[in-house]
Amino acid sequence: MSHVRPRRSALYVPGANARALEKARTLDADVIIVDLEDAVAPAAKEGARQAAVEAIRRGMGRAEVVLRVNGAGTPWAEGDLAAAAASGADAVLLPKVDGPEVVREAERRLSAAGAPDGLSLWAMVETPRGVLRVAEVAAASPRLGCLVAGTSDLVKDLRARHTPGRIEVLASLSLVVLAARASGLSALDGVHLDLEDERGFAVACRQGRDLGFDGKTLIHPRTVAEANRAFAPGEEEVANAHRIIDAHAAAEAEGRGVVVVDGRLVESLHVAEARRTVALAAAIDARRG
Repeated sequence: MSHVRPRRSALYVPGANARALEKARTLDADVIIVDLEDAVAPAAKEGARQAAVEAIRRGMGRAEVVLRVNGAGTPWAEGDLAAAAASGADAVLLPKVDGPEVVREAERRLSAAGAPDGLSLWAMVETPRGVLRVAEVAAASPRLGCLVAGTSDLVKDLRARHTPGRIEVLASLSLVVLAARASGLSALDGVHLDLEDERGFAVACRQGRDLGFDGKTLIHPRTVAEANRAFAPGEEEVANAHRIIDAHAAAEAEGRGVVVVDGRLVESLHVAEARRTVALAAAIDARRG
C-alpha cells in the first residue's frame, strides 16, 4: 500500500491573493486548493486564473496541488479547464457537481485541452441533488480521485441551521463517504466556519475522522496542525496495526486463518485496514522527512 497519500488537511487559498499563494508554499498542509470560484470576485476571475496557474507552476512545496475551477455554465468554466489542463496541478476540483454528466463533460474538455493522463478530477458534493446522486458521481470517470463535501452550500440549500453536532448534514456526509469507498476514492470533510471556535473545530475533525473521512477542508492556515493531528493514526493505533499484521502472518504460517489480538478476533479484513494504517503513517513520516 505504498500508494497511500495523506490528505489530512486541504487548505483553500484564494487564487487572487498573491500573498496567500506565496505563503501556501511554506505551510504543512497535505493539500493546497487554489480557488478560482467562491474566493474570487467576478471582476477578478481572469487575473486570478493567470496568477493561480503561475503560482502552481512555481510549486507548492510538498503539498498536493488542486485547482478549484468555476462551475459548469459560468462564463469562466471553459477557460478555467483549459488553463488547468496545462497548469501542472495534481487535480482539478469541480464545484457543485450534481450528477455524473458534470464530471464527464469536464473530463472531455480537459482531454481536448491536452491534459496529462495523471491529472485527477475531484468533485464537490454540495447540493441536495448532488448528495442524492453521489454514487453516480463517484463512478463517473476513471480520472475521479476524491469527493469533497461542501457543507456550507449544502446547509444553505437545505434551509437547515448549522449546529455544533452537525446533525443537519450527518446523513449527507455518510452518503459521501459511502460513495467514495464504493468507488475507491478519497473523501474530504467540509469546512468549519468559526475560526474562533477552536474546540468546536477539534470536535468536528474527530467527528469527520469517525465518519471515515480522510481529511478536512480548511479556510485558514492556523487550522492545519489540528487537522493533521486529528486525521493521522496515533502511535498506539500504528503499534496495534503492526501487532495485527504480525499475529495474522504467524497464524497463517501455522495454518490458522483466525487469531486473537488483545482479546479481539482478527480476520483478513482487519489485516487489510492495519496495512493501510501502517502505510498512511509511513507516508506521513516521509512527508516530514
